[in-house]
Amino acid sequence: MLKPKSQKVAAPARTVRSPKARRPKSRYTPAEVHEIFRRFSVQRPEPKGELEHVNAFTLLVAVALSAQATDVGVNKATRALFKIADTPEKMVALGEARLGEYIRTIGLWRNKAKNVIALSEALIRDHGGEVPDSRDELVKLPGVGRKTANVVLNMAFGQPTMAVDTHILRIGNRLGLAPGKTPDEVEAELVRIIPDEYLRHAHHWLILHGRYVCKARKPECQFCVIADICKAAVKTNEIPAPLVPLEPLESAAAS
Repeated sequence: MLKPKSQKVAAPARTVRSPKARRPKSRYTPAEVHEIFRRFSVQRPEPKGELEHVNAFTLLVAVALSAQATDVGVNKATRALFKIADTPEKMVALGEARLGEYIRTIGLWRNKAKNVIALSEALIRDHGGEVPDSRDELVKLPGVGRKTANVVLNMAFGQPTMAVDTHILRIGNRLGLAPGKTPDEVEAELVRIIPDEYLRHAHHWLILHGRYVCKARKPECQFCVIADICKAAVKTNEIPAPLVPLEPLESAAAS
């Protein structure tokens, strides 16, 4: 009698996991990053934001209004507004309709007016009328995202935060300083690579550099203080990027 042939049991299929996508890193060595921000610090020792404000509350309102608008346009609208409504209580008393009359020239003014009144009410209800110095609390306020919170924490409370706007997002990728597809990715890389001694003002240095030198349409490299270090693919001057990276800081100091 023939024995039945044993059937082979197929091994379970292996789950092939694709390698975790690695976030692109800065193209610059620590020494090069240090030199970039050292030069920015010499060029602008005390950089200032260009949004006009009189206290933490008016700064919060100004930054919230600046989304999809220029600082010049926001300042023009808020100069008169902040003379009569520089606290949450005064803003709520002003009301949404009258607030709208002041900020009508700013893009998306109707929705922004609604958010400013709502965040003012939230500050009164939850924080005694004071602007909190915590990102977690700030982003809970109507119309306040991570970028707005970071600006307020940096300018009003002196915290070393990095608020990534369109200028910084562009520079991070164009220069290869902090490549990333999203503001959060660029922020994380900048915070990782910028030396602690420069992180307090780095946000403003990068914004001002992007606004006045490394412009969106055509960078004005002839006025750039880091042109000889810059590794951007397209440059408008004849200064090449360094073929050999700068020496590590400890090596440079020893020589």
